[in-house]
Amino acid sequence: MKTYKVILYQEGLIGSMLLGKSKVDPVRFSAFLNEHAKDGWRAITMTREQRRAYLFWQVEAFVVIMEKDA
Repeated sequence: MKTYKVILYQEGLIGSMLLGKSKVDPVRFSAFLNEHAKDGWRAITMTREQRRAYLFWQVEAFVVIMEKDA
């Protein structure tokens, strides 16, 4: 049997406020995924989306679906 969880990863709003748009830092995103992998979670799919923040700014985010054996 498998257990699943959905995680939303997005960067902070400061980059969006200063630059107008915030991109995901690949080093921090890798560390985020590796932290969950230590607990036995495995990313099975992910999608990238642009999320609106406070009407004027956009933040890049990833929706990650993870699984592990129960």
